[in-house]
Amino acid sequence: MKRKRTKLNNLRFFQNRDGIRRAARRALGMLRPPPNLLPSAWAEANVRIPQGNAIPGPYRIANAPYQREPMDMFAAPDCYRVTLKWGAQIGKTLTLLCVQGFAIAVRPRSQMMMQPSQGDVQVWLETKFNPLVESSPAIGQRIAKPRGREGVNNQKMKSYPGGFLMLAWAGSPKTMRGRSAPFIGCDEVDGYLRTPEGHPVGLLWQRAATFGRERFLFEISTPTLAGSSFIDESWEAGDKRRFHVRCPHCGALQYLKWEQVSWPGRLSTCVKDALADLDSPEHDPTAAVYVCEANGCAWTDGERAAAIRTAEGVGGGWIAEKPFKGHASYHAWEAYSLFRKLGDIVRDYLDKLRTDDLQTFVNVSLAETFEELGDKADAGALEARAEHYAAPVPMGGVYLTAGIDMQMDRLECEVVAWGVGEESWSVDYRVLWGDPLAGEVWQELDALLASTYRHESGQEMSIKAACLDTGGTSGYTQAAYEYLRGRTGRRLFGTKGYAPSFGEPIVAKVLRKQSGRKARKVDLFKVAADEAKLVVMRRLAVDKPGPGYCHVPADRPDLAEWCKQITAEKLVVRYVKGQPVREWHKHPKARNEALDCRALALAALKIMQPPLSRLAERMRADDAAPAAPAAPAPQVAEIPAMTPPEAAPETTRKARKASRKRGGWATGWRG
Repeated sequence: MKRKRTKLNNLRFFQNRDGIRRAARRALGMLRPPPNLLPSAWAEANVRIPQGNAIPGPYRIANAPYQREPMDMFAAPDCYRVTLKWGAQIGKTLTLLCVQGFAIAVRPRSQMMMQPSQGDVQVWLETKFNPLVESSPAIGQRIAKPRGREGVNNQKMKSYPGGFLMLAWAGSPKTMRGRSAPFIGCDEVDGYLRTPEGHPVGLLWQRAATFGRERFLFEISTPTLAGSSFIDESWEAGDKRRFHVRCPHCGALQYLKWEQVSWPGRLSTCVKDALADLDSPEHDPTAAVYVCEANGCAWTDGERAAAIRTAEGVGGGWIAEKPFKGHASYHAWEAYSLFRKLGDIVRDYLDKLRTDDLQTFVNVSLAETFEELGDKADAGALEARAEHYAAPVPMGGVYLTAGIDMQMDRLECEVVAWGVGEESWSVDYRVLWGDPLAGEVWQELDALLASTYRHESGQEMSIKAACLDTGGTSGYTQAAYEYLRGRTGRRLFGTKGYAPSFGEPIVAKVLRKQSGRKARKVDLFKVAADEAKLVVMRRLAVDKPGPGYCHVPADRPDLAEWCKQITAEKLVVRYVKGQPVREWHKHPKARNEALDCRALALAALKIMQPPLSRLAERMRADDAAPAAPAAPAPQVAEIPAMTPPEAAPETTRKARKASRKRGGWATGWRG
């Protein structure tokens, strides 16, 4: 029996029949399973690079074959993290965009995208994400329309069937609280500033822990300074993959290195001796070639590009240095770009070298961390010059100060002897274990500060002044205030370091800090931490005894560790919005308590301002003075007979008539 057609299933009864067909087609399309493609293959079929880029149009993996594997790791079931430590002109942002598009159109899942600042989020949206979405229908059709009813599409969130893309920036912890997603993308992570809660990447990664095996982290960045680069540490934590190619002439397998780039006029062998290239009279970047590391074969730009394109088919491609344990990390620099000539890279290098901006070339072009040749003492050289003192305080030391650094489980203190020209001798270094909140450790500190040290002249010397750092959490700061209260007369001063403080007096004016409503105020001295460390570091680098020289005792227990701590920081220059900023940097795992103690001991000396030259003269005079002669032994002699002496004539003194009249003007007048 033939079913009777109704008005509902007959399109002739609808005025917008074409719209109904399109809506039905789109609805049925949602039921179609996604294509079984890897992210790189899907990107080549569906992603179109928008106008304004170097090569707009359909995405072609042949133009950047090194992008294939990092993309496809998103679909690998045993991979949970990808790190790209890549340089400029490599396409690291495009690689992440293709993976994000795959997570929207093929395997929908919620995402979070983080940039260093809110301004960077806006720039990324307007110049990267939105143009790619508009030029790639496979992605644009999935995302909700602006001001539409089917989802959200604004500056903070993009929704699509199966998930959403939320935007955050590292400078605002509020944008990370209460939000989680299985897929996290982080762009330019070396530009993120740490928050009181931790590093932004770690915070986002922790909030994705509830997704278990579904969570995935894709982080990209150019590196910055050695010892403080997050992307470099992430790359080291992964399996450290490099893209290997075969020599077009001898077939040797190798990865590209800056050291193998050669041109007429090059005198340097690596970045560390780059200044040698300034002495070369003539450079010819147009003649730059790549030299095979195995047999010295010279490659042209065309041969280098062909070697990169064919690398994966001839046993090359990405090769890891460490076993893969779920974290794939990749390093690539500008020479891997098929659109950059070696001559242009060399020209950029020479320009940066002449303008004293080598860091930009190392970070952006070579994708390597930069180690600034700043003010830093060498721990090994300091340990090698350690000496044996003739006494706990050598002859040159005439004034003792102490610096005390407070930690959560201990106090560390250094006693320093100062001489003429602020030449210094490290006399004692103690670690007093105990919680400052408990109180017992402060009694040990009292005993230490009350102790004396024998001078080479034989005198006993006491600590004349000490500085205690009161920084830390509120509970420990309050404990320091309680200890300092009433001890100013003992020349024990509380300090508070501040930065930036280059070029300022090491000790500023005293502040009166109220540590309670009815408690007595505590005197705090502001210490210019940057300037104090600069003075200490430069004096540690002095290699001849005399003014500023720092003497080190050879018999100190664990001398090597003390030398590492006092030289743990290095003065470097980083650029903030194009402006150079000097900062002290140390490795995150390095300890610097010895450096802090020495800076505080120097601050105590600056507070007291003792006349070191006069004290030294007095010390030398006391040491050179002859010893008092011994009393002569009594001699036994015959005692003569005692006869009364003749009476001495009596001397009389005529009384002096008083010239002052008695009484005042009222009683001394005569009638």
